Amino acid sequence: MSEHTSLLSGEKKDDDNGSLRRRSFGSFSRFGPDVETSGVKPSGDSISNIPLVLEGWNRKSMSAQADAIPLNGKKGQSTGQRARARSFVQNIDGTMVSMTPVEMGRHELYEEVPFLAMSGLQRKEHSLSVAFSSYAAQLDTLETDEYMAATTGKHLNPEEKERRLSQMSLLLLDELEVDAITVTTPLIFAVLIASMLMFNMGYNISVMNAPEPFVFPGHSTSAWSMAVAAFCVGGPLGAVLAGQWADQRGRRGALMITTWLFIFGGFVQALAPSLNIVIVGRAIIGVASGASTVLVPIYLGELAPPSLRGVMGTMTQFALVIGILVADLVGFVLANPTGWRYMFFLTSAMAFFQLLLTPFLLESPRWLLGRNANSNKARFIIKKLRGFRYDEEVETEVEHYLGASKSQSRNDSNDNSGGSSAKNPMLEMFQDKKVRLLVISTLVMQVASQFSGINAVFYYSGLFFDGVIENPLVGTTLMGAINVLATYVALLLMDKCGRRTLIMWSSAGMFVSCIVIVVSLNGYFSDMVALGAVASYVCFFEIGLGPIPWLIVAEMFEGKYVAPAMSISCQLNWACNFFVGLFFPYINKSLGAYSFGPFAIVLLLTFMFAWIYLPETQGTTPAELQAEMVKKNAGRSYHNMDIEGMASHAPPSQDEWEQALALLKQLGDDDSDEAAGV
Repeated sequence: MSEHTSLLSGEKKDDDNGSLRRRSFGSFSRFGPDVETSGVKPSGDSISNIPLVLEGWNRKSMSAQADAIPLNGKKGQSTGQRARARSFVQNIDGTMVSMTPVEMGRHELYEEVPFLAMSGLQRKEHSLSVAFSSYAAQLDTLETDEYMAATTGKHLNPEEKERRLSQMSLLLLDELEVDAITVTTPLIFAVLIASMLMFNMGYNISVMNAPEPFVFPGHSTSAWSMAVAAFCVGGPLGAVLAGQWADQRGRRGALMITTWLFIFGGFVQALAPSLNIVIVGRAIIGVASGASTVLVPIYLGELAPPSLRGVMGTMTQFALVIGILVADLVGFVLANPTGWRYMFFLTSAMAFFQLLLTPFLLESPRWLLGRNANSNKARFIIKKLRGFRYDEEVETEVEHYLGASKSQSRNDSNDNSGGSSAKNPMLEMFQDKKVRLLVISTLVMQVASQFSGINAVFYYSGLFFDGVIENPLVGTTLMGAINVLATYVALLLMDKCGRRTLIMWSSAGMFVSCIVIVVSLNGYFSDMVALGAVASYVCFFEIGLGPIPWLIVAEMFEGKYVAPAMSISCQLNWACNFFVGLFFPYINKSLGAYSFGPFAIVLLLTFMFAWIYLPETQGTTPAELQAEMVKKNAGRSYHNMDIEGMASHAPPSQDEWEQALALLKQLGDDDSDEAAGV
């Protein structure tokens, strides 16, 4: 390698031992248009000149201990001293932090991506990774340029800068996105078990549809609508209680309480002697479902790395819509005078199966660390979830959790208040003029999501399709299948389109579909056109008014406002859901073919609001996110920003790990032989 090439790659051959080492700088300003280049001088080898304050970061792993064991009378070199590319950040208060560039990137993701598993977050996750990769690559390139100027008297030319910037950015991006394709068995089990709660919720959204004529025949419209709407009475109560359970008993304990509620509610419904008892069972299941909507996103968001939270949210959304579809399919077999009780009993059966799998359900490491930052149990769980082999990796991940929890805490602004009373976060959110439009937009979107009438289709599609097609259950099942496919289409669109754009397309498409439904039911088009319009109506809901109101909270609110915004959104959503479930039978009875007319009016108003007032999601493009990083970290200085060294000086390989274990085994055998000889 020529001297010029080695300098360009950020490496320099040490004349004493021939090893490649990276030089660091005693002072290095962050990248920016006002960067100060004067006075930047090499200060010796990067590892030997680390300040004593950083010694705590040099943790020994198991392999380090193994390497330190004497071999053939000589002590091996400690792995804890092996060369690794360590970047050092000097904060504005003078404190120092040691991390590799990829660890810095993961820390940034932890701080910026909320601890929520939510469908649609993939776009923000990827944009953050791209933004930090470009940001760090610019730091790396600037440092390399300064290093060359200090050692050779020549700066990098524009072509060399562009080439290094591109190479280092892609290299770091690959490293950051490894988490998105690395899934461990414990994490898979956690996702599957938690997703069963959402499946059960989806099942109970649609389970009342098919057996309506056979459940205590002769019931009144008001009694049946109350049985359907009782689900939404329990929902907001469950959402409130879930937060208390999660804080007091842990995420795992709260999930188990929710599972038992599904079991109990299913039994009450299946064994009910009257419709009034069915209403009670339905309310209990509503409590479990409301708790699930809160607990599952939090639990999976706290277990999964930031780059997987969007994927986890997508899986739970699929579990929900598949549950709706399964309830429709089961109706073909059990929706009869003797089988309807078994339909209700399946809720308990599925929850009981989930209960059998709870030994594989891990506690949230974030909850454990929140109670005790030194929790060994949290570290053990992190090691299992991430598949780590080294103690240093686990401790770095713990730092990510603790730093992100502090950053996203809603009380951060009051941490240094000297004991003064903190504002109520909900009240503070409503008083903050900067987020007032976002708050109003969030509330309007939640109302529009439910008053668009989507749950009238899932609760009462049998009633709606009666007279439209020969077997209403066929139409209901078709809508369930289309709902699943539309969820997948929505996933693709959310990665490419703006949130405001999707809301406008969704509300406009649903409005046109409602008009076609009304016109068809009045005889101007065939019944098949009406069926197609309902399918279109469901599809347009899934690409916009279904997921986007929740994404607005996760993507656009500051970390301290996410929890209160999500809480009020959940309560309002359940309240509107209740009114739709309770009053649609009366609307259908009074308006007949015009029953979708009120929904069309709501959708038209939603489109107008989105067009005039709804802000597009800001701060989600890589360029915008990078600008935020520059602003946020303006007071920090970076040392030894070596992306290439990070890749070339990785932790011990699998071969080295196996050699260390073999050495331990060999030493154990030697000790046994000596004991036998004695």
